[in-house]
Amino acid sequence: MPMLSPVYNKEGLLEAGCDEAGRGCLAGSVFAAAVVLPPDYRNEELNDSKQLSAKRRYALRQVVERDALAWAVARVEPQEIDRINILNASILAMHRALDQLKLRPQFVIVDGNRFKPYADVPHQTIVKGDGKYLSIAAASILAKTYRDDYMLQLHQEFPHYGWDRNMGYPTREHRQAIADHGITPYHRLSFGGLGEPQLPLEY
Repeated sequence: MPMLSPVYNKEGLLEAGCDEAGRGCLAGSVFAAAVVLPPDYRNEELNDSKQLSAKRRYALRQVVERDALAWAVARVEPQEIDRINILNASILAMHRALDQLKLRPQFVIVDGNRFKPYADVPHQTIVKGDGKYLSIAAASILAKTYRDDYMLQLHQEFPHYGWDRNMGYPTREHRQAIADHGITPYHRLSFGGLGEPQLPLEY
């Protein structure tokens, strides 16, 4: 796989990469991560979490947490998603992750094409950034694995919905379980469980 770039900004600013997981789900919180890697960091195995097996993602999570200068994971609950919509919730989750970093970044790069300014820190959105920049790829791995852990916990409480397999995404199995058993406190009511959520193609 191609080697991802270490940083976007060329001014030597301390850069954080952000990504989210669970935006297109019918159930569960949306998660986001922020990661600050050393500016000269190299890792040929880091890539977009969607391109990696679950086993590889969890192995790389340990690497990211060990090697990062700072990292954080945050989430926005289903009730908040229903109130402010999933786009705003995804951005809020990234802001919350940035808030939790032990180092304040001087520049932020974000996967996708939508973001809201974080305090006075300059930022850049990058479509498919999780396949281009190491810190975004690292954030995608943390967001995805921590969200998967969360959905596996919810599965223990509500096993009918197959969340250990679909992680809350709108699979046929999940939709049928909603039809058979109704919704749970973890379902996003604004998505309704009827038809695909109407989301932008790129974030």
